[in-house]
Amino acid sequence: MSARDVDIAFAWEPEADRSLGLPSYATAGAAGADLRANLPDRGTLTLEPGARTLVPTGLRLAIPDGYEVQVRPRSGLALKHGITLPNAPGTIDSDYRGPLGIIVMNSGDVPFVIAHGDRIAQMVVAPVVRGRFTVSEDLPDTARGAGGFGSTGRG
Repeated sequence: MSARDVDIAFAWEPEADRSLGLPSYATAGAAGADLRANLPDRGTLTLEPGARTLVPTGLRLAIPDGYEVQVRPRSGLALKHGITLPNAPGTIDSDYRGPLGIIVMNSGDVPFVIAHGDRIAQMVVAPVVRGRFTVSEDLPDTARGAGGFGSTGRG
């Protein structure tokens, strides 16, 4: 089974460093395309422990109807430095056309420096299934029933 290609159109923000290129997949089997920090001054920003900030990518995008883009943390940054995305996965809807910024948080114990061009997150293109919401007097029974929060085992 192979991946299905979907065209995502990008536009540059006026002050963006276009030499950083568009999001890209690091390997042939990668599900997420890397997003880079595109800092206006081409410098760095320091994220103190517990702090969060909006990191610009210098991009806007057009997602086709029926799809979304999910923004997710990079596992290496999360494991090694505690850098995560507090709203992960963040959803970008197909009708949004504003700047693509990534909310980044330092859950580690030391300041973390983000440099211009650093890979800060990854984006996954996903199909959207919309629900039809109705009210029902009775819900069908299941083996689990109303059990939650660890009711099926440890954790």
